[in-house]
Amino acid sequence: MFYTLNVHSTRREEMIDITSDVVRVITKSDVKNGMCHLYVPHTTAGITINEDADPSVKADIIDRLRKLVPYGENYRHLEGNADAHIKSTLVGISLFVFIENGRLMLGRWQGIFFCEFDGPRNREVYVKILKEG
Repeated sequence: MFYTLNVHSTRREEMIDITSDVVRVITKSDVKNGMCHLYVPHTTAGITINEDADPSVKADIIDRLRKLVPYGENYRHLEGNADAHIKSTLVGISLFVFIENGRLMLGRWQGIFFCEFDGPRNREVYVKILKEG
């Protein structure tokens, strides 16, 4: 089963919690046991799993990525968003999460985040639900 989530970012860099959207897709799929594959088809965005209880974690991640890969440096890429391409590569563009008994197997404090590095934009996340057996 294949689904597309639409994500709208409002800032140049942000981490958007899409966990509830992914849960809705799994519920709709009616898959009880299997795998959820999430894929971001963009070169200046990413996806990750991290803590969703404390918003300062998201801010710390974005701040550290800004320090590691600053915007506006002397990059060769002429569009002015080379930092976003590098951040996407560092974070990654896909992940898998197990589904057991109809539930995402995330840890107590974990959430799924779409990572925007070149917004604001309208983006997509592809979701593929694989049924066990």
